[in-house]
Amino acid sequence: MTRWHRPLVLCSGLMAVLAAVSLGGLLFDDRTLDGMPVWAKPLKFTASLGIYTFTWAWLLTLRHRAPRWGWWLGTALAAASAAEIAIIMFQAARGVRSHFNASTELDATLYGVMGLTIVTLMIANFAASILVLRERQADPVSTRAIRLGLAISTAGIALGYLMTLPTPAQLADPAAAVIGAHSVGVPDGGPGLPLLGWSTTGGDLRIPHFVGMHAIQALALLTLGLNRLRDRAVRLRLVSVAAYGHAGLLALVTWQALRGQPLLRPDGLTLAAAALLSATVGAAVLAAFLRSSSGAFPQDPAAPPPDGPGGPSAGAEATVRVTAETR
Repeated sequence: MTRWHRPLVLCSGLMAVLAAVSLGGLLFDDRTLDGMPVWAKPLKFTASLGIYTFTWAWLLTLRHRAPRWGWWLGTALAAASAAEIAIIMFQAARGVRSHFNASTELDATLYGVMGLTIVTLMIANFAASILVLRERQADPVSTRAIRLGLAISTAGIALGYLMTLPTPAQLADPAAAVIGAHSVGVPDGGPGLPLLGWSTTGGDLRIPHFVGMHAIQALALLTLGLNRLRDRAVRLRLVSVAAYGHAGLLALVTWQALRGQPLLRPDGLTLAAAALLSATVGAAVLAAFLRSSSGAFPQDPAAPPPDGPGGPSAGAEATVRVTAETR
């Protein structure tokens, strides 16, 4: 098996260290920015990118073709992640925005560099996903989970592009100091969920970005949880149902955000769509078990095997033997 990608492992470790630094800043620095503690954003990004780079360090061990391409793409992911978090930490220390900030020449330059790192990360993520998607793993359940998870997470990362688009108010102001926004329908910096900062008064594009980006981790954990199921066909169906349910959730929260609707204040139309999605996923899960002819759960270890001592075959043999002896 291919060794773990060292730059990505080191980058993941760096994120863990910087997450601790950000947590310290959150505890001892009482400054705020846009209504949130100034160190909340670095903490969120270090945690997210730490999980992301660790996941890719593992994913790249699953491919056996194009090892050099895999190494360079992984290195690009690590470098882009490190560069982005460095700028976020630097701007947090200054107490100013990192994203969308064009208020000074320095801020605009740093945001431009961040734009390059994000584009690099998106391209490298897409190309590395193609490398891994081409590989067939020994376990078909893992193969399906990885392929579907990568497809959804790539879409989630791409949805981050929506946040870089200028709002109508910014387009109308040639001297706007901020280009792009997280929120839809309300200005950035309003009331938000604790620590996450997701808007509680309007739509928030960070939600679909987060939901999609971490689909690969969700499906990988699900695969581990399904290992106790004996029937591989059931596990395959359940992974497919989970993936399509996650994709449906991604579409739902994207649609909700673009309509300027807060996550925790859905209207009747959003609730109806959520109910339909839940019912569809629930019915598909039930169907996955009902279609199994052999049962999905492992047998009781104490129960005798069907063809072992005490099983049907042993009973049939005993009957034949007794009949032969009485003749």
